[in-house]
Amino acid sequence: MATPDRQATTLALAHALSAAERGLAVIPLSRTKLPALRSPHRDDPTAGPCHGECGRFGHGVYDASTDPDRIRELFAAAPRATGYGIACGLPPHHLIGIDLDVRSDTASSVALRELALRHLFTIPPTVVVLTPSGGRHLWLSGPPDAVVPNSAGRLAPGIDIRGAGGYLVGPGSRTDHGVYSAAPGTAHLPPATCPPALLRLLLPPPRASRTPAPGAVTPSGGHGQGLVQFVLAAHEGQRNTRLFWAACRAYEDGIGPALAAPLVEAAINTGLTEREARATIASAARMTGHHPSVP
Repeated sequence: MATPDRQATTLALAHALSAAERGLAVIPLSRTKLPALRSPHRDDPTAGPCHGECGRFGHGVYDASTDPDRIRELFAAAPRATGYGIACGLPPHHLIGIDLDVRSDTASSVALRELALRHLFTIPPTVVVLTPSGGRHLWLSGPPDAVVPNSAGRLAPGIDIRGAGGYLVGPGSRTDHGVYSAAPGTAHLPPATCPPALLRLLLPPPRASRTPAPGAVTPSGGHGQGLVQFVLAAHEGQRNTRLFWAACRAYEDGIGPALAAPLVEAAINTGLTEREARATIASAARMTGHHPSVP
């Protein structure tokens, strides 16, 4: 007889294969909602960034696939997986996840409604996934040329965004806190098109690269120092998101190269490694149309 964990893995694989049939790229997750496969480079401090070019599993969302054979291989390599993650930002759906936090679910729902009223958009019928703790994930589809960054609380308090490089826990996944499930009547809906007005709120505002004019705020104070403090105030689970957001703002304001080193130092103080901090800042530079320059 199969053990409970083995039964959970088999069920998670079945759900993952079903999601892949709908064009959703998936990876196996552990009971902690983290990728079930550890990085093959975890014991090599000299290893550079790898997004799967080495050919091995263990690169998070970069392992995500819709190919049934590859998905079975991923789960075979992760025998303790009890869930699956759905990679955001990939074709054909270019998935965007709106995560309404359970700790402020009522407030976050009200905040989303207020945003919709203020910016004149409505959330169309779409897939809604209920979390074990009472939160909700709304699935939306973005345009192919839009790269929506991950964020936590930037849109409104209690609302997190899962975009490019992020993933959503798929319905049917079992975690330490319970099972994720699709809300009644939404399981077979396609991810609805993200309303243009909402999409504009999710994207970093496009700004031309510029050099700070004489007398402009410098990284030693004002806005630059505020961004550094924003990173320093990050709690566990917010560190990468806050660093990415601050770096995007810095590059958009023309102080990215000068602020890169202080942001790296701040990120290290919150618990990130230097390599993680530099990679996140480089991603922010590319996201905002700048050449990465992290000393």
